[in-house]
Amino acid sequence: MSNHCTLSILIPTYNDVCIDLVKSLQQQACMIEGLSYEVLVGDDGSSNASVLSANSMVNTLPQCRLIERGKNVGRAAIRNFLAREARGEWLLYVDSHMSVVRDNYLSTYLSHIGDKLVYGGYSLPLDGNRHNLRYIYERSCIAGQDVRLRQHSPYANFHTSNFMVRRETMLAHPFDERFRRYGYEDVLFGKTLREAGVGILHIDNPVGFSRFEDNDRFLTKTEEGLETLWVFREELRGFSRLLSVSERLERWHIAWVFRLAHKVMGAALRRHLAGNHPTVAGFKVYRLGAFLVKGMKG
Repeated sequence: MSNHCTLSILIPTYNDVCIDLVKSLQQQACMIEGLSYEVLVGDDGSSNASVLSANSMVNTLPQCRLIERGKNVGRAAIRNFLAREARGEWLLYVDSHMSVVRDNYLSTYLSHIGDKLVYGGYSLPLDGNRHNLRYIYERSCIAGQDVRLRQHSPYANFHTSNFMVRRETMLAHPFDERFRRYGYEDVLFGKTLREAGVGILHIDNPVGFSRFEDNDRFLTKTEEGLETLWVFREELRGFSRLLSVSERLERWHIAWVFRLAHKVMGAALRRHLAGNHPTVAGFKVYRLGAFLVKGMKG
């Protein structure tokens, strides 16, 4: 690491208390010799007064600042805003619902400073709620977070929850601000980086999930993501497995079977998934059927 490294730690948030995350990052940063740092929390128009009150404590911590945006501008725009506000040469993005799980988290990132964007991955608690749909779904995908597997398809296996990038790179290749609702802004960002020839280095330096939304909320967010995928399907072609599967079913002229099944059983399946015994298989069937029905309406 350079003796004069400057780092801006950027945390976009919306209706989410993140003071513990900020404290963890600030405590690690202040222990690294030669590091000039700041922690910026960008609140994207939160409506929850108790969250705003809790996060106001950010301003009491050294080198930390909470920036409250009066209007919700969306997941892409708030990240671009934070990049413009940052003073550091390097930017580290961490999502507000994540937690620091390693004492050497920041120093590990700083040891990989170079020309590439660096992505550290994520981890899950071993004792998560087996009745929580988000938890069991993420658990089913966790094998793909192995750094060796991620590096095989570096652009497809990138997520915005935990990455470091040079500020000038971020400003030259910002997130697409048409992505205002949940989902897929990271997928298009990965495509943008590939087309621009910006390399991605995958390392083993995860942050951990600290909270999991309830089943109904996760299903609602999933449905918002399906809407986003449908709207941007042309740009995302080849970068979404769900989109590829749905197009294959259309070519094989059997998509109608899944549409019919979703119309008949979709509501009942959603109620089951929102209950106490959801399954990953049921979730995948529901998601595919909902997307195909959306395509028919579109």
